[in-house]
Amino acid sequence: MVPVLLSLSLSHLSLWAFALVSVLVFLKLTRLLLRRQMLARAMDRFSGPPTHWLFGHALEIQQTGSLDKVVSWTHEFPYAHQLWVGQFLGFLNIYDPDYAKAVYSRGDPKAPDFYDFFLQWIGKGLLVLQGPKWFQHRKLLTPGFHYDVLKPYVALFAESTRVMLDKWEKKAREQKSFDIYSDVGHMALDSLMKCTFGKGTSGLNDRDNNYYLSVKELTLLMQQRIDSFQYHNDFIYFLTPHGRRFLRACQVAHDHTDQVIRERKAALQDEKERERIQSKRHLDFLDILLGARDEEGIKLSDEDLRAEVDTFMFEGHDTTTSAISWVLYCMSLYPEHQRRCREEIQEILGDRDTLKWDDLAEMTYLTMCIKESFRLYPPVPQVYRQLSQPVNFVDGRSLPEGSLISLHIYALHRNSTVWPDPEVFDPLRFSPENVAGRHSFAFIPFSAGPRNCIGQQFAMAEVKVVTALCLLRFEFAPDPSRLPIKMPQLVLRSKNGIHLHLKPLGPGSEK
Repeated sequence: MVPVLLSLSLSHLSLWAFALVSVLVFLKLTRLLLRRQMLARAMDRFSGPPTHWLFGHALEIQQTGSLDKVVSWTHEFPYAHQLWVGQFLGFLNIYDPDYAKAVYSRGDPKAPDFYDFFLQWIGKGLLVLQGPKWFQHRKLLTPGFHYDVLKPYVALFAESTRVMLDKWEKKAREQKSFDIYSDVGHMALDSLMKCTFGKGTSGLNDRDNNYYLSVKELTLLMQQRIDSFQYHNDFIYFLTPHGRRFLRACQVAHDHTDQVIRERKAALQDEKERERIQSKRHLDFLDILLGARDEEGIKLSDEDLRAEVDTFMFEGHDTTTSAISWVLYCMSLYPEHQRRCREEIQEILGDRDTLKWDDLAEMTYLTMCIKESFRLYPPVPQVYRQLSQPVNFVDGRSLPEGSLISLHIYALHRNSTVWPDPEVFDPLRFSPENVAGRHSFAFIPFSAGPRNCIGQQFAMAEVKVVTALCLLRFEFAPDPSRLPIKMPQLVLRSKNGIHLHLKPLGPGSEK
């Protein structure tokens, strides 16, 4: 009798569980359908490329060459077009400066549909925060990027760069092309460790290398998740092998950050160590964060501290790695511009063998070449917003509150209505007279408006220092048999690396 009753109870329990799951699935599906209806209705005045019945445009944006595919769509759909990732998530994809200004001159929050994917990794740092807390953090962090703080970093950038260049001297002797991207990544991380944590000159240790590999893994998995609508649900994603890999990589990154913060806090408990840190010739980013206070004397919590350090470590080394690698690739493609930049640097240095902060402002031609590289190969090719209020565009069309926006920086920078001969590398586009007549939102490699990149001066300084020192040591040439294949992976990477031929210029070339 008891087994029969137990069997009946289990049967009823299974039915109740099935009914509950069915109701939850029905409610979720209803919510998705209602949101799709809202997004589709909001964009009904905008056309777009044909969509797949299930995947939307997801299959096309996952393919090699997807960036240039979007550029081709700009000819067919002026200003903007619908972009669907699956059938339930729709963005207005914009690539016109007037459209960009209408949205990005405001302070609309990042689109949570994508940026919430970052939370497990970098927490609620400046990248994903919104509202009063974003404003508070932005205000607390801004002193960390003041010119007086950045000036001593030039020597740190140069120190890490020379280690990389010595490694390249050995590789260049083999007279074969090699992939520079990974070496640039390690150099950028080494620089950032010195600027963020006050790390010494010993180079990267095993823990640092594991951190580098974890960030590389995280950016790959993040991009795959963004492009694959079936991974957008947290519950489903973290049950998959991709999701479990993501969690493991997050743990490595968190362990690295936590240990560094613990070590610094412990050091500050020691009076002598505290005096040594305070008397350093420069403050590092962690010093500034630990000492930051708002008007009421409130400092960052431990959770906020880790979030901001993780955010800065990701944005500060992955984006600059992309930027420097593509700048050197452009230098290799155009030897006349490479030569002119080298001559400019040699003239600025004269008999000196070290770079100073004031030298960077004199690198006018190199700066134009860097900006033209950023135009063709923006380090972050696409960013997203969710409208907190309606927006009206210059052509009379509009979008309501809650709509999702994708700013395709790569397509904007190659928009032929904005840039004549957009595929041509022409640094003179950034001469003072040409810049004066250009739309302020035509060139936005660091995004734009109140939520632009807080570290853009840091990034530009590092790119200038690294590129200048590279050009003084080597002549760069492309490998025609291994041209890079552009691939968005949060930042702009190359699917097959960036392979260049390097020719040492001899001891007299680096002043």
